[in-house]
Amino acid sequence: MPTFFEHVRGSFESEYAGKKSPFYDFKAIYMERLIEFRKPAESIVRVERPTNLPRARALGYKAKKGFVVARVRVRKGSGMHHRPSRARRPKRMGVKKLTRRISIQGIAEKRANKKYPNCEVLNSYWVGEDGRNKYFEVIMVDPQRPEIQGDKNLRWLASSKHNNRAERGKTSAQRKSRGLKRGKGHEKNFPSLRAHDRKAK
Repeated sequence: MPTFFEHVRGSFESEYAGKKSPFYDFKAIYMERLIEFRKPAESIVRVERPTNLPRARALGYKAKKGFVVARVRVRKGSGMHHRPSRARRPKRMGVKKLTRRISIQGIAEKRANKKYPNCEVLNSYWVGEDGRNKYFEVIMVDPQRPEIQGDKNLRWLASSKHNNRAERGKTSAQRKSRGLKRGKGHEKNFPSLRAHDRKAK
């Protein structure tokens, strides 16, 4: 018998896939949610509870004091790249095929951490995207709260060596883009900017 969280997880998976069923139009539900995401003028909005509760709980969220969940809107694409006006050969004058040095999810975590400097980023997850923006919900924790310091699973965040996790690329999402994997198949995972015909991120 599926549990409550398994039902909710399956519902979100159906929404993201745009499936249809005799009972719900999951695609319409997803589009209505994106319309609500676009309404606030601010790019960082604090939400009372996670949109995708099973995913948030899997990443460490708890419904207790000291937790803050913020939805962050980040523009899609590889950022602004200006074409040089001179002093380049044609091969080096392009602006296409240039990607960010950090993932868009990592950018969302850094922006949320900047708005809430007294909190540490625990994790984040994707909640939707449209033609222009991507939306992530960032789970943050206030390490100075007694409820957090008394939690055996979260008290490690109060240590000074875990300060500014998002800025130092220590979160789960940012570690994936740091090129830390080793072994066969990852020789060119994260080269320097000028190595391998400038194919770095």
